[in-house]
Amino acid sequence: MTVLVTGGAGYIGSHTARLLRQRGRDIVILDSLEGGHREATLGAPLVVGDIADADLVRRTITDHGVDSIVHFAAYKAAGESMEDPGKYFGNNVAKTSALVDAARTVGVDKVVFSSSCSVYGTPTVLPVDETHPFHPESPYAESKRIVEDMLRWYDVAHGTRSVSLRYFNAAGASFDAAIGEDWTVTLNLVPLVMKAALGRIPHLTVFGTDYPTRDGTAVRDYVHVDDLADAHVRALEYLESGGETTAINLGTGVGSTVREVIETAREVSEADIPSVDAGRRAGDPTEVYGDLRRAREVLGWEPTHDLRAILRTAYAWHSTHPDGYATTAPPDL
Repeated sequence: MTVLVTGGAGYIGSHTARLLRQRGRDIVILDSLEGGHREATLGAPLVVGDIADADLVRRTITDHGVDSIVHFAAYKAAGESMEDPGKYFGNNVAKTSALVDAARTVGVDKVVFSSSCSVYGTPTVLPVDETHPFHPESPYAESKRIVEDMLRWYDVAHGTRSVSLRYFNAAGASFDAAIGEDWTVTLNLVPLVMKAALGRIPHLTVFGTDYPTRDGTAVRDYVHVDDLADAHVRALEYLESGGETTAINLGTGVGSTVREVIETAREVSEADIPSVDAGRRAGDPTEVYGDLRRAREVLGWEPTHDLRAILRTAYAWHSTHPDGYATTAPPDL
């Protein structure tokens, strides 16, 4: 049967869609292309439209023989969500409800959901495991928490089983530099480091150098996008084998400081990467990294790529696609 990948023209969605195809799965992508790129689909079947369009969702499922969904389609800028919470609840929550409702009426009862470790907020215990209390600190994070709860109730009421994957800091690009992250729409550290390495910004700003960490800068858990793609495929297989609704962390279990990211990027790119120090940003936690035991136990998943691989693939992508997908057409799958 076919997998519907919503948001499959976006960053993590495109890597997952590609891996599904490489493993012999039939897929169809549903994407509005508001934040995604047609070129990122690498020729996979693409339906351009809104996940809240019930008629379109049902028609796509029926026409392509879909029996499961991997759901990425969402807005993801936490800062923007603080300024316009209605945009995030309307898109991330209400439209997901419309999607799942439409899908279940035509027999789809398995959903892998792209969630986030941001549902935990600033952690009180490290490493963060799935029992950590929820404390979302933005409407974006709250929208992920609400959808997780919503999916649990869809299981109770309708038997729609789901896996919510709470990943930490997604980074990197495909190893052949065919697909990667659009640095025009992200404020994440790794693409900003790449912008500095390639001279697209004059310097990188390091926010906070007085944290109680090994070099004074904040610590985060960076996980390669290809490892995340593998986890989504494994979550789908878990549901297909009868697995119950659950939530699982995805990270490496290892934290890297901002300075360690910069220094490793300098080694990989052989670029200077100028940086300037600044004060802490409000709301930035000191240290965040995940506990992977449940991912190992339930999915048999283990991250295989380290920080160096993340930065090497990110540099290869950005240096060959300085204007994103507008630079060159990616090779055929």
